[in-house]
Amino acid sequence: MPESQESANTNINKQDSGNQGMSFVLIFRKPLIILAHTAAFALSLLLSFLLIKNMQLSRDWLAEQYPILLLYVVFVKLIIFGLFKQYRGWWRYVSITDLFEIVRASLVSTVIIFFSYFLFTFVDVLRRLPLLKPLSDTSQGVIVADMLGTILILAGMRMAIRLYHEEFRTVESSRIKRLIIIGAGNAGEALLREIHRMSVAEYTVTGFIDDDPAKRGLIIHGIPVLGKVEQLPKVCEDHNIDEVAIAIPSATHKQLRRVIQVCEGTKIRFRTVPSITDIATGRLKVSQIRDVDINDLLGRAAVQLDLNLIEDFLRNKVILITGAGGSIGSEMCRQVCNFEPSLLLLVEQAENPLFLIERELRKTFPNVKMQAIICDITDKIRVDQLFEQYKPNVVIHAAAHKHVPLMETNPGESIKNNVVGSRTIADAADKYDSENFVMISTDKAVNPTSLMGSSKRIAELYIQDLNRTSETHFVTVRFGNVLGSNGSVVPIFKKQIANGGPVTVTHPEMKRYFMTIPEASQLVLQASAMGKGGEIFVLDMGEPVKIVDLARELITLSGFKPGEDIEIQFTGARPGEKLFEELSIEGEDMVPTRHPKIGIWNNIPADREKLRIDIETLIDIAHSQNYDKIVEQVKVIIPEYIGDHNNSSN
Repeated sequence: MPESQESANTNINKQDSGNQGMSFVLIFRKPLIILAHTAAFALSLLLSFLLIKNMQLSRDWLAEQYPILLLYVVFVKLIIFGLFKQYRGWWRYVSITDLFEIVRASLVSTVIIFFSYFLFTFVDVLRRLPLLKPLSDTSQGVIVADMLGTILILAGMRMAIRLYHEEFRTVESSRIKRLIIIGAGNAGEALLREIHRMSVAEYTVTGFIDDDPAKRGLIIHGIPVLGKVEQLPKVCEDHNIDEVAIAIPSATHKQLRRVIQVCEGTKIRFRTVPSITDIATGRLKVSQIRDVDINDLLGRAAVQLDLNLIEDFLRNKVILITGAGGSIGSEMCRQVCNFEPSLLLLVEQAENPLFLIERELRKTFPNVKMQAIICDITDKIRVDQLFEQYKPNVVIHAAAHKHVPLMETNPGESIKNNVVGSRTIADAADKYDSENFVMISTDKAVNPTSLMGSSKRIAELYIQDLNRTSETHFVTVRFGNVLGSNGSVVPIFKKQIANGGPVTVTHPEMKRYFMTIPEASQLVLQASAMGKGGEIFVLDMGEPVKIVDLARELITLSGFKPGEDIEIQFTGARPGEKLFEELSIEGEDMVPTRHPKIGIWNNIPADREKLRIDIETLIDIAHSQNYDKIVEQVKVIIPEYIGDHNNSSN
């Protein structure tokens, strides 16, 4: 048998025997604790007599005073310590609070015993009783010494149990990892204690890192503070560190990025503790550390929502979501379910994603009625059937072709799905009197350079125009890239890193806005609930991020050195791509809303008759898949569009 397997089996056997012993202790836990306290009280009183009697054993106190006083002391203390809930504690997790409770219970017990002492001493009738005479002859010093002895013995017993579990009973895992903790505050200290309590040792904590000058050189539970964040790479090299745990639950995304960027080029794994909210609510413990994810670095503060407004928008209504199996569509379904619609319609063309999201939602939200519907949004007959049957109150249109280079080489498909599909769904919402229609658009619709972006802009124009004469409130919400969406750079980079590289980046200056999928979905709901009809809402995406920086950070988080272990290759901008996306909620074309992360884009509505004729012409041309002709017609509708005629695949 291999040595590692033998070691693993030994650890398992140790744990099994330990678990059997633990089961016995748990069954008889309270009687054993009471017995331990009784023994402690007896020992404390005995030592107190010895101390007061100069360590001399004599029959007068050992045979007469001690037994009588012991019965009384044990009787009083068992009751008082029970009232102070001392038989419920878990000794392996003893804390300062537990020690304070021991002191309080001992003090109250001593006051009662001391009062009895004076009673037995000065009440003549009691003092003359043969049974109580030994009590009256007992020294006051014995009672005081007994209080101190009780505190020391009980505290010592608890600390010994904790020390046993943390230092001597721990089973070592196959490989102990050397760990540095960033943050020598409460969370860092709590993490260290939790690591010491682990039944299977996984880490050796080498030191703390903290930028606070006042903590420099401190020693916490025997572990020193070794320096500040800027010194982290050298500290990791000097101490052969395997992992870094960031124990700052309140750390901003900017602070987390600073740690990762400082450590770029080191082969270490980055971990972080749960958020303050999760720790405070008891959902997670400090010791439940996890890998630092790219969402931690690029995400932002939690979105503040007007939940009452969104609740009025969604509760007890029939909600239809197109593209329900996609990244945004599926998250919209999750968010909507939180507001208890009367019926949720999951509309999707791809059957597998639809199957998976329906299965997930039914498990997570068993009380929400829902219906999974296979439907091509360009099929007018099928769409009309759905709207006639279910009469949706709110339509969230998330279905779209989004892949820029693919749409450049399949030019007619972006028109078919993004223009014809959007028009079909919007016309059905208008015809069957839906209350609200929300179309999810993209930053690529701003001064578009791609057919994907231009097709979304044309859909925006059509929906905005339709709002002018419809009873339905039509609104559009624009935002940029979302982290982890299907086909986005993050999953691609992760796969390339897992395969050993290289990581491919199109251009060293390529920048994109990023937002987490839940944040984007929540803001879409907020904007939708605020809409009166006809608005194009723009979400605040924060600061743009260089794609090459994103690649470096992902490589670093994976424990590799960018440029050495994993190469970064520049492949050149792809058809239809911009170096910089244009998306801002500030400027002369933008109107602020009451929500700080949402703006409204001002634009001049198009002439309806001309717009619809031009769209029909474009749809007819799209069937040909002729790139040049499609681009030519797109420019008629969107003069600001800049197409690349070299992208033609025909």
